Amino acid sequence: MDVTLFNTLTRSLEKFVPLHEREVRMYHCGPTVYDFAHIGNLRTFIVNDILRRTLEYAGYEVNQVMNITDVDDKMIARAREEGVSIQTLAREYTNFLLADFKALNIITPHHLPRATEHVGGMTVMIEKLLRDGFAYVASDGVYFEVAKAKNYETLAHLNLDAETEARVESARDKKSPRDFALWKFETSDDHNTAYDASFGRGRPGWHIECSEMARDALGETIDIHTGGVDLIFPHHTNEIAQSEAANGKPFVKVWVHTEFVMIDGQKMSKSLGNHTTLKTVVEKGFSPFAFRYFVLGANYRSKLNFTWEGVEGAQTALTRLESHIGADVGTINADYQKRFMETITADLDTPRALALAWEVAKDNSLSIADKTATLLDFDRVFGLGLASESADSRLGRRIKSVIPANIEALARMREAVRLAKNWAESDKIRVEINSLGWNIEDTDKGPKISKLDRKQ
Repeated sequence: MDVTLFNTLTRSLEKFVPLHEREVRMYHCGPTVYDFAHIGNLRTFIVNDILRRTLEYAGYEVNQVMNITDVDDKMIARAREEGVSIQTLAREYTNFLLADFKALNIITPHHLPRATEHVGGMTVMIEKLLRDGFAYVASDGVYFEVAKAKNYETLAHLNLDAETEARVESARDKKSPRDFALWKFETSDDHNTAYDASFGRGRPGWHIECSEMARDALGETIDIHTGGVDLIFPHHTNEIAQSEAANGKPFVKVWVHTEFVMIDGQKMSKSLGNHTTLKTVVEKGFSPFAFRYFVLGANYRSKLNFTWEGVEGAQTALTRLESHIGADVGTINADYQKRFMETITADLDTPRALALAWEVAKDNSLSIADKTATLLDFDRVFGLGLASESADSRLGRRIKSVIPANIEALARMREAVRLAKNWAESDKIRVEINSLGWNIEDTDKGPKISKLDRKQ
């Protein structure tokens, strides 16, 4: 089945044709691991996961890479603030991120390269850009000369003649305000993050990191590159400029960008102080799967307005959908499967795909076993965990209220950080579970949850 995607580069829907037969080489811009991912970040990661699942559902073999930025200005500032090494900070928040992935049923990408592991390759790329005249040395670092780039304005549809603003770096001897840093020379504030290079000791700029990690993992030209819409300019614009200048080849065939999550008409961001984390969602009594369902209810290219009422509605809808999953699995309905494939491969149309799932659930002409088989087939893409337990056990839990959804979610998050050997955070989550009236015990068969006896 063909997959159609909206390509930011051409601003059009395109039939996806991979470079290497059925193999898809896909790169995602990952987090800078200095803080918890907020749900705006997590929306993008869920969309990335849906994209991978859709491609695999359509019969492609996906090689998925997501970078971890573990050295930059924000990390240096946060490590200094917390009085820890930047390596400790990176390890801690990477573990938190992977715990969120597990809780949200996001498939871990095949490769998670860290920027600090690829500094050598970055310096080689910068040396080539210097030799070929695309970069120059200034007083505080090495800069890419934007005027030398071909089609710099294309991805973001910039009007360079009208542009008067640009991301301004600190050097006074830059040739243009638009020129961006490839390398920042060492200063006294660098918190032991400097590396040796032929052009001067320092550390890489943010943009060069992704160009080198994508090239190293997937080659000089890749099929799909994703990220949030806030990365279109300058980050992805600069990635294209430096990659194509260094490699002499097109960098990416298809760019896929996810829109913002909005709060009170403003985008969710750490800088605005209006962000919410998955942990907060769970503490308010919602399942991570409810948030995932909430995300799937909107097209990824539309802004998503976050409200607690919306998440509550998603949790109610998911619970009702689960009630249509029986203990026996019959035969997938071929007509519904065909319609689902056509829907989800049309630019990841998750709202219409969910509507189709409800059509299946309400179709009285289907046996419960065949409904179950068909919905579980859809869930290969949805990732809502419909097959995680039997309908009887789910129903029994809802009736008896044995373990609330937020306690189960906290237990899953704790198990993820425990497996990552983040004992301090594991203990914090245990204390939080205890404070909510529940106990968690680690056993050979996994965590065992029980109600605390307050009389003891």
